[in-house]
Amino acid sequence: MKIMKPILTVLLYFLILPSCNAQKNNKQQFPYKDSSLSVETRVNDLLERMTLEEKISQMNMLSLKHLKFDKKGKVTQKSLDSLFKGGSIGTLESPFIGVDEISKFSEAADNYLRNNTRLGIPAIQIAECLHGQLAFGATIFPQTIGQGSTWNPDLIEKMGATIAQEASLSGVDQALSPIFDLARDPRFGRAEESFGEDPYLVSEMGKAFVIGMQGDPSITKTHIPDGKLMCTAKHYVAYSTPFAGINLGPNNLGPRELRNLHMYPFKKVIQEANIYSLMPAYNEVNGIPMHANKYLMKDVLRDELGFKGYVFSDYEAIAMLNYFHKVTKDAAATAISALEAGVDLEAPKSFAYSELPNLIQTGKVDIALIDQAVSNILTAKFKAGLFDKPFKAPKKVSTLIHTKEAINLASEIAEESIILLKNENSLLPINSNTLKSIAVIGPNADQVQYGDYSYTKDNKSGTTILDGIKQYANNKFEVNYEKGCNITGFDKSNIPAAVKAAEKSDVVVLVIGGTSSVLSGIGWGKDIPGDYPTSGEGFDRASLTPPGVQPELIEAIHNTGKPIVLVMVHGRAYSIAWEKEHLPAIVEAWYPGEQGGNAVAKVLFGDVNPSGKLTVSVPKSAGHVPVFYNYKPSGRGFYRQPGSPEKPGRDYVFSSPDPLFPFGHGLSYTSFEYSDLQVENTKLNMDGVVKISLKVRNTGKVVGKEVVQVYFNDILSSVTTPVKNLKAFKKVEINPSEITTINFTIPISEFGLWDEDMKYIVEPGEFKIMIGSSAEDIRLSKTITID
Repeated sequence: MKIMKPILTVLLYFLILPSCNAQKNNKQQFPYKDSSLSVETRVNDLLERMTLEEKISQMNMLSLKHLKFDKKGKVTQKSLDSLFKGGSIGTLESPFIGVDEISKFSEAADNYLRNNTRLGIPAIQIAECLHGQLAFGATIFPQTIGQGSTWNPDLIEKMGATIAQEASLSGVDQALSPIFDLARDPRFGRAEESFGEDPYLVSEMGKAFVIGMQGDPSITKTHIPDGKLMCTAKHYVAYSTPFAGINLGPNNLGPRELRNLHMYPFKKVIQEANIYSLMPAYNEVNGIPMHANKYLMKDVLRDELGFKGYVFSDYEAIAMLNYFHKVTKDAAATAISALEAGVDLEAPKSFAYSELPNLIQTGKVDIALIDQAVSNILTAKFKAGLFDKPFKAPKKVSTLIHTKEAINLASEIAEESIILLKNENSLLPINSNTLKSIAVIGPNADQVQYGDYSYTKDNKSGTTILDGIKQYANNKFEVNYEKGCNITGFDKSNIPAAVKAAEKSDVVVLVIGGTSSVLSGIGWGKDIPGDYPTSGEGFDRASLTPPGVQPELIEAIHNTGKPIVLVMVHGRAYSIAWEKEHLPAIVEAWYPGEQGGNAVAKVLFGDVNPSGKLTVSVPKSAGHVPVFYNYKPSGRGFYRQPGSPEKPGRDYVFSSPDPLFPFGHGLSYTSFEYSDLQVENTKLNMDGVVKISLKVRNTGKVVGKEVVQVYFNDILSSVTTPVKNLKAFKKVEINPSEITTINFTIPISEFGLWDEDMKYIVEPGEFKIMIGSSAEDIRLSKTITID
């Protein structure tokens, strides 16, 4: 017996060994591991193999910031075990550190999840990519409002592709970008993150971003190409026009306005760019928070708009149903509310979805809801190729990004985003050949400003406007710099020094504006000492004048009698009525990115002809808000007798309801003449298209880019419609004396409305086609009839 026992043990070992090897091999041969099968087949197979715990883990997120390096620069096994605890996870947050460190974290985490978990399910690594990957070393592009001001979707598509290329090298799979909110209230701090106020413009620029970053829609129906990222449409829906302009505030609006304005960009990016993910807004709409809004999140988003991706919650937004909106009594009730509304994943950590196992066991939640959410997430993972492409970190990511091509693109976008608002007596461009001295003054003259969701404000990361001017001067003329004052605060002691710098100079470049918090968001923020953030997430304003004592600085410099070029670097439209009246030249630069200083200098001295156009209407004051170009016939008053302090009137007693600067406005160093408007057929049927052509001639002496804008008006309609709606635009470069023909094709479906029964129809009748250089500078028009 003593001899037989060891023999039996050996036999048993060899019997069990093949079984264990077979189990190991079968794990590799499961259908969900087979890339030749359809995504649906793979998802269904994997879903059937998952435990409830494994399913719910896919509906949650962890952060890579908790990983640690050892002394040799390798990620420690201890930190990996501590983070994952042997389990899988839906998404991983990319930490706000250097790209080389991120890539090492990414590889270690990906390897752990593939090899140290039961089913080897990889995670989606997410990152903020609003105007560049939010990581040290990545290229910093102009903020979104500046991107919109280019009116150049091709440039934005290139930018999206560049950001995707950079971020994917460090292991990122999904961008929490772009934003499809409408900037219709400049008090709202996140207006800087929007492309503009108009739904058509926002949809076109946003689609370009997505197609560049995510890939051609004909391809992304089945998979995400290499070097691309999944995109996230934010913030669904009607987030950017809260009461009083206060972030996270409620929004009450009717179904017609909701669809005509706020829902339109989301519809376009879902149906025409195949966006993979969507983030609901923090706010409530008509009394129901979006993260609990079954009607808007399921009936409209899924059934009406046809969204097929997965829903990623905004940070803490699910928990806010309980502690902020006060619509759920506890974590369990919150989980039910969000899940039934169709929110697939809770970020950044679980407040509510950790309650789901118990809710399933007690029968309070249907397992079908869990399966649907997990299926949505897994579908994105399979389409992104995560199961088939383990991430291998490049030796040094930082040497592969921020290339010359990326820097040149950042510069080109900055140049095309800059808007010349006023240029009295052709003060600009400045003639550097006759210039002896220039004063560069203001709190943003020698400080880079990138806007919200940036990783730094260190001047070493980019070029300030002062540096740009100095580099341009190259000792040919004297540059006199004084800060004058801070962005915020009430210290005026440095204004006299700024006045002296102005007095001894031929011309003054006065750089004012605001600042946004670095890594701004719920609970984030690092600021420049002495300057409190004036824009960005959670930094809303009740007034729209330049903050602090900047107005006093402007007046003091104006009193010197020197010619002044006012340059604004900020994230929202400023009400600068006094400045418009008294200063000869005004330049809107927004947050122009890392190459902003060089771009501004090139515009000031004429190396670049400004071609940016406003994508927002600039109000005369905060009291004029809201002001936008696509107002209803009754939207600017009945009496049409605008008043002034000197001569009171009606509608506004002491003012006009018109904007200070209109939507689409932007001057050039040349001029353009529009002519020969042709409409191929002025009588059209419902299923056709409007084909428009016109000629534009450069009547100046320098090459320039013009943004030709096409608006329409429904002359007689069953429900009220705006006086004009943008439906096409095109940016063209034209040489001096050159005439170019521009063509547009607009589907008749774009001329529709939501009728009294809330059905979208194109009503027969007359429509006025208007071609202009801005919403208030209409050059040509023609009436068409739709039968």
